[in-house]
Amino acid sequence: MNIIYYAAGANPEVWLNAFHHYLPEATIRIWEEGDNAPADYALVWKPPAAMLRGRTDLKAIFNLGAGVDAILQLADNLPQGVPLIRVDDAGMGVQMAEYVSHAVLRYFRRFDEYDALQADKQWRPLPPHRKEDFSIGILGLGVLGHCIIDGLRSFGFPLLGWSRSAKQIEGVQCFHGDDGLDAFLSQTKALVLILPLTKETENLMDKAKLAKLKQGAYIVNVARGAHIVEDDLLALIQQGHIAGATLDVFREEPLPPTHPFWNEKRIHITPHISALTVREESAKQIANKIAALQRGESVIGLVDQSKGY
Repeated sequence: MNIIYYAAGANPEVWLNAFHHYLPEATIRIWEEGDNAPADYALVWKPPAAMLRGRTDLKAIFNLGAGVDAILQLADNLPQGVPLIRVDDAGMGVQMAEYVSHAVLRYFRRFDEYDALQADKQWRPLPPHRKEDFSIGILGLGVLGHCIIDGLRSFGFPLLGWSRSAKQIEGVQCFHGDDGLDAFLSQTKALVLILPLTKETENLMDKAKLAKLKQGAYIVNVARGAHIVEDDLLALIQQGHIAGATLDVFREEPLPPTHPFWNEKRIHITPHISALTVREESAKQIANKIAALQRGESVIGLVDQSKGY
């Protein structure tokens, strides 16, 4: 079994050690420009178009992460009929639930405001938010969205969820489709974005949509920066309609030092660390899927390229 590997920005030695452990029978090589030697599988993260263009030998392409928007930008170069398979969770769900729970609780308990008071050396207890008024809306109900919901359940917040198609989740008021989005937003105090990035979801959160959130709402974005129109978010924060935002993803990464988000104290910035791919778990999951494909079995995590996820 021959496997080609390419992961932009990653340490190849760490990944390859993990794959060699779980796929000892495979020959795995780092793909380099001009490498057209046969391969059965490709393991990739943000690969160059030349790596996959024109290949007729691959049985499957594995994306080394949950988000597939980067590889789908190469749609015209992907081999026709070759399954594109994403990592389902691989330890990211728990991390994502931790991150979102921390961000939401920080706003609910007003710790962001206490940080500002400390900077001014002020000792001033603030009245607590009413939990029944602090509804949390999860925009995106895929695997990671479910993990976030599970992480928030024990705190007793009203939970809302929105997805493209209708879903039912115990203890969650679910909305779906274009008709349900406005109703979902109008009832949301803390909005969590965990959607895949597609043509339909890019710039989804513009001024008109953000303004539908409850007065004094909060934003937590752990999906993709392109979901939000940044200038619109900044304007609504400065106008006071949105009280604060915790952002882990941005249109341009790293976030440039000149970006206005750095100077807005109500925006909390982290460097795309809400859920890091756990290499050992990912390698084991991919190895199990390759073994299943070799036996002629189906696997989960297949990407529907027409939908973008």
